Amino acid sequence: MVAALLADLFESHRAHLLSVGYRLTGSVADAEDAVQESWLRLASAHQSEIEDLRAWLTTVVSRICLDRLRSAAARRESYVGQWLPEPIVTAVAASNPPGPLESLVRKQDCRFAALVVLDALTPPQRVAFVLHDGFSVPFDEIAELLDVTPEAARQLAVRARKALARTPEPVSDADHMAAVQRLLEALYSGDVDAVVAALHPDSVFIADTGGTTKSAPNAVTGPDKIARLALGLLRKYGVDPTEFARSDSPEFEFVSVNGQLGLLLHERAPHDGFPGSPQRVVGFTVRDGLVWGAYDFANPAKLSGLRLPDPRR
Repeated sequence: MVAALLADLFESHRAHLLSVGYRLTGSVADAEDAVQESWLRLASAHQSEIEDLRAWLTTVVSRICLDRLRSAAARRESYVGQWLPEPIVTAVAASNPPGPLESLVRKQDCRFAALVVLDALTPPQRVAFVLHDGFSVPFDEIAELLDVTPEAARQLAVRARKALARTPEPVSDADHMAAVQRLLEALYSGDVDAVVAALHPDSVFIADTGGTTKSAPNAVTGPDKIARLALGLLRKYGVDPTEFARSDSPEFEFVSVNGQLGLLLHERAPHDGFPGSPQRVVGFTVRDGLVWGAYDFANPAKLSGLRLPDPRR
């Protein structure tokens, strides 16, 4: 009976803990592992010593994620190509009731441009900023977690806040959809000038493949370069751009990538002399009514956050 009550209490905090873990690590897999490990630690802890269960669990998950962040920094040194945080990919129409990941990406600070910047911070900067600005954890508690002074913890958050200030302001779902659809219509036309016109002057394209497939090894900046790259990739893989005009295309489907419209491109086998292509997800950031960021996820290891209904059901 006591164990069941403890499990129920823990489940009431799961969505919060998952949010903490994902924003700290940028990894769905690491966030879920951290939440599960926090349950194991809770189950073996002396319950009488826990005054505030939510705060205790938040601290435990944060410590686990700090270790994950440090190990991720080491993994990035040998990672092939560009590194992006893991996207959360769900159906465009949210389920009812929404799952924990769907609820998580409704928060604007989980939009992808912000996560990319968070990923570039040092682990202490990220922890200080996320815990204080995202979850109102006092700086003295953050300082104890990071083994620094409260003032040092405050300065870490300040530096992170300045970095985040350079990201585009979140736009409405309608504005985001309009900009993405304009880009797809331009790709459908095959007109490089139309594609350029749909991209922001400061646009960037980043592909994360982990060396599993070919794509741009470095970030591509500027609308002209991105337009020519995108049209060139469509030709290389034999993708028919008219598929972008079909709502029932077998080539791709619209999905929600961190809460806003993106694409899931299905795996393609080699055909008619064209090379095959793995399943991949493309997410977007919009600024001033134009696509500012395009993120191509082709490394299967970065798609653990793909949560789509099984079409066979």
